[in-house]
Amino acid sequence: MRHLNDLVPDELLVGTATGDDAAVWKLDDERALVATADFITPVVDDARTWGRVAAANAVSDIYAMGGRPLFALNLVGWNTELPTSLLAEVLAGGLDIAKRAGFVIAGGHTIDDPEPKYGMSITGQVHPDRVLTNAGLIEGQTLVLTKPLGVGVITTAIKADKAPADIAAAAVESMTRLNDEASRVAIEAGATGCTDVTGFGLLGHLGRMATESGVGVAVEFDSIPFLPGAVELAEAGLLPGGSRRNLEHGSQILDAPNATELQKLLVADAQTSGGLVFGIEPSAAAGVVSELIASGHTAAVIGRVETGTPRFTLEA
Repeated sequence: MRHLNDLVPDELLVGTATGDDAAVWKLDDERALVATADFITPVVDDARTWGRVAAANAVSDIYAMGGRPLFALNLVGWNTELPTSLLAEVLAGGLDIAKRAGFVIAGGHTIDDPEPKYGMSITGQVHPDRVLTNAGLIEGQTLVLTKPLGVGVITTAIKADKAPADIAAAAVESMTRLNDEASRVAIEAGATGCTDVTGFGLLGHLGRMATESGVGVAVEFDSIPFLPGAVELAEAGLLPGGSRRNLEHGSQILDAPNATELQKLLVADAQTSGGLVFGIEPSAAAGVVSELIASGHTAAVIGRVETGTPRFTLEA
């Protein structure tokens, strides 16, 4: 994507160069706009739930940059053979998230599409000096993950009608949880680098952070939280194709001599509306995790930032 536009004015604080979660445009010394767009195909059967998941997934990019969402435009691809009442439920789910997050849906655009898609283009605000980016990790920091992995495995099981109801419900709860509180806690704890864990998995997103920050990251597999049932379903072979592609793509920076193939695939599991991963000083880590857990998150310290060639070391 870097070759598509070589115009980089001073106001563009974050653009395409680092593959970050959103673009940031400076308005003045106190204000900058954060802009992102994301849409997904259905990951669950219930239309309103899908709408909630898609909206939470889209607004996560704003939180990953340390911003606050202001307004959104709906993005819809809809099969005209499906009833409009079903679309109304999808949009109602998006509105549920907008109300919870405190932003306004100000319009949108719909096209005819054989495969339904829904998401949002969202604009937010952040202070120019307090932008969190994927290039901000610093040697010696501790890595914190704010949501469990395993969404890709469980949504694959849902589509195959092999996910028990309680396991599916836990995945939906995780996907519809906003990253607003996690972003606030990260900022207050002095985080310098942050990203959300979505389609490219922990390996892809944290690996990109390592590359853009010029550091190594070491992740302890046993410290990673997983959604209930995710590991067992993965062992049964319910792995999304995206996870395998993520592992293949990330293998160039992955150092995992003692990890099993399953462990590597789980670290590469393609997430939808995953949590944040950020770097903070080790002395702040325990307090950050405790605060997140107290607010209902399944957060954990998963590793550390190291010096050296950019790489993702998986310790198993």
